Amino acid sequence: MAIIIRLDRVMADRKMSLNELSELVGISNVNLSKLKTGKASAIRFSTLNAICRALNCQPGDVIEYTEDEGSPEGSD
Repeated sequence: MAIIIRLDRVMADRKMSLNELSELVGISNVNLSKLKTGKASAIRFSTLNAICRALNCQPGDVIEYTEDEGSPEGSD
């Protein structure tokens, strides 16, 4: 399984810069950049809530789940 962060796509759709989103969400550019590039290992619900509020989107617009290729269905 893989979790993919689509924050860059949503930001581009909304024409919002990293600096603008950082100010609206209240987290540093560095932490937001790590999240945007998929280098973060976790996200707080409060941060996800603030991102969704600032970008007027749903969590599923920002975070996507995909099956690994070749992985049997239902396996962990």
